[in-house]
Amino acid sequence: METHSYIGLEVHIELATKSKMFCACPADHFGKKPNTQTCPVCLGLPGALPFANREAITSVIKFGLAFDCRVSAISKFDRKHYFYPDLPKGYQISQYDLPLCVKGIYHLAGGMIRIRRIHLEEDTAKLIHKKGKTLIDFNRSGVPLMELVTEPDFHDAESVVLFLKEVQLIARYLGISNADMEKGSMRLEANISLSPTSGVGFDSPEVNLPNYKVELKNINSFRFLAKAINAETERQKEILSLGQKVSQETRGYNEATGKTFLQRVKEEAQDYRYFPEPDIPPIRLEQFTINNLQLTIPELPKQKRERLKKTYRLPNAYIEILVGDSKKADYFESAVAQIKNVSPKTIADLIINRKLDIQKISKLTKVEYVSTRRVECAVKEVIGENFKAREDYKKGKSQVIGFLIGQVQKKLKGKGDIKLISKFLTENIND
Repeated sequence: METHSYIGLEVHIELATKSKMFCACPADHFGKKPNTQTCPVCLGLPGALPFANREAITSVIKFGLAFDCRVSAISKFDRKHYFYPDLPKGYQISQYDLPLCVKGIYHLAGGMIRIRRIHLEEDTAKLIHKKGKTLIDFNRSGVPLMELVTEPDFHDAESVVLFLKEVQLIARYLGISNADMEKGSMRLEANISLSPTSGVGFDSPEVNLPNYKVELKNINSFRFLAKAINAETERQKEILSLGQKVSQETRGYNEATGKTFLQRVKEEAQDYRYFPEPDIPPIRLEQFTINNLQLTIPELPKQKRERLKKTYRLPNAYIEILVGDSKKADYFESAVAQIKNVSPKTIADLIINRKLDIQKISKLTKVEYVSTRRVECAVKEVIGENFKAREDYKKGKSQVIGFLIGQVQKKLKGKGDIKLISKFLTENIND
C-alpha cells in the first residue's frame, strides 16, 4: 500500500535563566544534590504564590522572532491538570490558548516548515528509578521550559533531524539555552500519522490529514528519534495494509528491539481541564518592546552559512563545522583578519583539522620577505626580460600582471611580498 507520512514536532528546551520560572530557586539543576534547590513554590505547597520570570519570557520572544513568529500582544498562563508523581501541585503552569508566539515560518532545504506556536511553561520534577523503586528529585521542578510546536509539515526522518539541528543551533546562538540533549535540556517528541492517499509537497498547507496521530514521547537523541520515526512508520504501514485503524496513543522507543511500544492512550486538550492561572496576571507586550528585542537578535546559523560561503568561499563541509560552533567560527574570522598571507581555506583547514591556534598558524605560515630594494630590482629585471608581456599590458591585457608576479617570485624564490611586487610592477611597466 502506498502511504504518505505526516510528521509534526514538539520540542522542549530548558532555558538557561539564573532562577526558575515562578520562584527564586536556581534553575541550573544538572548534577546538583537531589532536592537541594527547592522552595514552597516549586514544591507546590499550599499558599505559595508564583511570580513570572521576565528573562524567560524575553528568551521565548527572541526565539519566536528568530522563527519569524508573530508575538502576541496579550498572553497568559494557564493551569494544565494531570496527576503524576513528578507534578506536586497536580497541575502544570503552562500556556493554552494565548501562547507568547504563533504562526512562524522556517525555510528548510526542500520546503517550508510552519511553526504553530512557541509557549512557555514550567518543567516537572525528575523521576529516578532505582532497584525497583522510584525516587523524585524536585530540583528540576519549575525550571523554565520552552515548547515549540510545528505543523505536520515533515514527511521523513531526515528532514526532521535537519530541522531539529537548526532549532538547537538557534537556541545556542541566541544564548537562551545550551540545548544539551545528554543533560535533558532539549527533549524531542514527534506526532506521526499515515495516509493511504498520494502525498503532497512540503509547502502545501491544505491537506486532508488522517484523523489520528501517534506521539513518540521524550526522546533525547537525533539518532534515536530518526530510528523511532522509521520504526513507527513501518508499524503503521503494516496496520493500514491489513485494513485496520491506527489507534491514537503515546508510544516510546526501545533501542534494543528497534520498535516502538505503547505507553498510554493519548490525551486530548479537554482531558487537561485548562483554565487561566489566577495567581499570575496576563502579559501585555508593547510593539516598542518587541522591536527592541528584534534588534538584539544576532546573526543566525542560516545567515552565517550564506556569509561564510560568499565572503570566504569555503567548502560546505568546513562551513557546517564552523556554523555548528559559533565560537570556532568567530575564532576563524579573527584568524583571517590577523593572518594576511594565508588563504581563508588554509586557515579553516588548520583550525578544523589540525586544531591550531592563531599563534601557531602565524608561526607555521610565516614568510621572511626579502628587502624592498631586492623586490624593486627583481621587478625591473622581469620587465626588461619580458618585452611582449609589457607591450600586451599597454594594450589593455591586464591579466599579464599575474604572469609577471610569478616571474618575480621565481627570482626571489617565493620570498617577495605580493602587494609590494604589484606596486612596483604598476609603477614601472609603462616606463
